[in-house]
This record gives sequence, structure tokens and C-alpha cells, in this order.
Amino acid sequence: MSDCQVEANLTAKGARERAQAINEGLAGADLHRGMVESRGEQNTPFRISPEPFWIDPGLLREIEALGPHLLAFYQAASRLYLQSVRGSQPDWVRDYLERGKTETVIDYQRMKRFRSDLPVIIRPDIIPTEDGLIISELDSVPGGFGLLAALTEQYARLGFELVGGEDGIPGGFWRAVSSLSGKEDPLVAIAVSDESDAYRGEMEWLARRLRSAGRRATALHPREIAFGEAGLFVDREDDPERGERIDVLYRFFELFDLKNIPKIDLILYAIRKELVRATPPIKSNLEEKLLFALLHHGALRDFWREHLGEASYAVCRRVFPKTWVVDARPIPPHAVIPDLEIGGRPVSDWAQLKGATQKERELVLKASGFSPEAWGSRGVLIGHDVSAEEWANGIDRALALFERTPHVLQRFHKGRQFRIAYYDFDDGETKTMNARVRLCPYFFVEGGETRLGGILATAVSLEKKVIHGMSEAIMAPVAVRG
Repeated sequence: MSDCQVEANLTAKGARERAQAINEGLAGADLHRGMVESRGEQNTPFRISPEPFWIDPGLLREIEALGPHLLAFYQAASRLYLQSVRGSQPDWVRDYLERGKTETVIDYQRMKRFRSDLPVIIRPDIIPTEDGLIISELDSVPGGFGLLAALTEQYARLGFELVGGEDGIPGGFWRAVSSLSGKEDPLVAIAVSDESDAYRGEMEWLARRLRSAGRRATALHPREIAFGEAGLFVDREDDPERGERIDVLYRFFELFDLKNIPKIDLILYAIRKELVRATPPIKSNLEEKLLFALLHHGALRDFWREHLGEASYAVCRRVFPKTWVVDARPIPPHAVIPDLEIGGRPVSDWAQLKGATQKERELVLKASGFSPEAWGSRGVLIGHDVSAEEWANGIDRALALFERTPHVLQRFHKGRQFRIAYYDFDDGETKTMNARVRLCPYFFVEGGETRLGGILATAVSLEKKVIHGMSEAIMAPVAVRG
């Protein structure tokens, strides 16, 4: 549909009709149930925009170009860890990445048979700022892609052409995951744990969408997996694949939560014996936010340049914000924390941060990984958004948790402003909001290359410092205009 046809269609339908059509199309989808309960006639726990979030072609090209660089970063980060284990890179790299991890997780991420395994979905959290794009986090076990696929389907029905197309997410997911099996018609099972229950609805929606396209896919709880000599099987009475052997297990559960997952010993045994292919791989070292700190560490500069190449190294250093590991061990008297200053003086003791002014506290404090507080915007402390006392307590807590849950400190980058429309179902009218936006592109990896399946935009009002899905947020797929 041409731009003129779309505009005419929008004029005819009106914002109210479009928002209601999207809302009705999502009835019963149970998307992102963990955010808030649906409200009144509204079927989503977030605000609905009557149109996609628009970006210009230049921004799309810039986002698409990130895919190969991010894949290269994961490849290099995996090598860095393994070389540190072998002793050819500093041992403190291994120490940081293994700190607080269980023996089981460490054993699996060191196994030679899985050495080259990398995530097949890469999702950066991108903040568009006045100075360019900033990636606040990089997620290899992301939620939201089922939600994006469902939203894309609804907006596409209204005539919008979305980034990635209507099949960008379902098709991209299927090609990336099913290709691991080496089979023409594999069975892919998405295992969703209790810890990740907020995303169960969207994963079930995605599995149904794949089955409607003739692909063998199911979403289930780990307890609904059976183990046999040949591997893992679907053990769910209402499932069309009941009794069928699983070829690829998509792990939608967190590694810190393994002890709470039913049948995990049998699942891990099947993975270790290669009776089933599993992705994302059992590699907590690739799920740590402190990887950003390692990228910016001067002692590792030569490694990153060699294994990333100059182009990817430059891009990653530009888009990944300055990050430091909040290491509780004493800093030698002659040393300082590189590139970190408070009051114009270099920081040589983390306690100095507790006396920072509000302006100097434009910093983010958060768990690096392997913790319930390390995902879904939990446990994130924005320095200039809290009192001096809360900030000081946060620093103390991060230091106290260093042995089992390392934290990172990160530069805060303020997003640029956008004006976005949404439909208020309570008042029955379209409103606009001045907002900051997070863009989440989903890159699927197949055959060593990345492909952009779609982009989910989340917009919140200007006073909110953390951008994430909430009842006051607008969530919409991205389209290109201009």
C-alpha cells in the first residue's frame, strides 16, 4: 500500500477506530500478563497508539547495521572468557564472569562441544539520544518478540508496512531456531519457567502462530517435558505434539533459577549428551552486563581490536556506555578507577560516589546478571532520580553483594524527546504525550549472519528515567516514513 493510500485509509478510519481495531484484535492474547491487569474494555496492559512509531530511513539503516557488530561482540566475548579460562587472557576476566555462578553453569559454559554456540536472538535496548544511539543493555534471552509479532499483525491489517514485515518475527525466529536441528521439519519447544511466567502468554501466541503456518512448534512448562533414552518429549495432554520428540529446546528460563525448574537435571543431561539442541546456550558469561565494562577496559584493548576488528570495535565503544564493575576489593593507594570522576577528582574509593551531587549522580547502578534483579528493569537505581541517602545505600548494597552478585555502574544517557499519540479508552479520545523512547530491534542469527525481524518501541513520559513496559507506557511496532 502506498503512502497516499495509507493516509487515505487512516483518514477514513480515524484514530479511534484504529486503536479499537488493534485492541479487539488482541483480545484473549494474554500478552505480557505480568505488567498489570487489563483495564475495562482495553485488552492490553499498556497504551495503544493508533499508528506505528515512525522512524526515518537513515535511523533504520543505522539500526540494521548494528546487527553484525553485535554478533561480532558476542563472538569476541565468548573467546575472551575461554582464553581467560585457559590462561592466555587475564584471570580476573574469568573471575568476574564466574563470580556467584553455580558449578553446574560453569561446567556447561566451559564444555568444548558448546564452545562455538552463541545466542540466535540478539536484542539491544537502544536509547535514541541527541548525540546518537546508546545501547543501555544487550539481551540474549529477551522477551517481547512474541508481543511484537502480535502487535505487528494487528497494525499490518490496518495497512501499515512495518519494519521486518508481518512475518519478520515468527519467520525469523523459526529459521534461526529450527536451523540448529539440521532437519527439514523439526519440533521446536519453547520452555517457559515460573520465573518467566509474565512472558508465557506471548510465547504461547507465537507457538500458535507458527503452527498456523504449518511449522511444528509448542510452548510449554518444563514440567511438561518427558525424558526418554532418545531425548526429550512433549508430555502435555492438550498439545498436538504430545509424545513427539523435541529437536530444539528454546530456553526461556534464567540460569540463576535452574534449581527451581522441574526436571532440570534430565533436561541438562539431554543437552550435554546432545540428544536435543538448546538455545540460548547455557552460558551465563554471555548474559552479564559487565561485558560492557570489559569492552571499555584499557588492559583488554588489544584483544578487542584483534577479535572485533577496528570497525566493530569503534562502533561498540560508541554505542555501549561507559561501564564499571563495582568491585568491593580495596583499590591500591596509587590507583584510580579509569575515566570516573566526582567533583573533578578521580575516584579511588567507591565511597566517594556516596557524596556525589545530584548532577554528578547521572549514573545507573544495577546487577550485572545471574539474579532476579538483573532483568525486566528490576533493581535499577538511577542516581539523579533518588535521594542522596538512597544512592548511598545502593552503593553500599552493591559492594556487599559483590561476592555473589556483581553490580555495574553505567553512565546515564538521556533520550531525546518524541511526541506520540495514544488512545485513552477511559476518556474515549486520542491524546498525545511528550516521551522518551526505547527501541528494541530483534536480530535473528542464521548461518553466521544477522537479520532484523522487527523493532518494538516503548515510550514513557519525560519524568520517567527508566523506560520499560508499564501501564502508562505506549508500546508499538516501528515503521519507516520519510
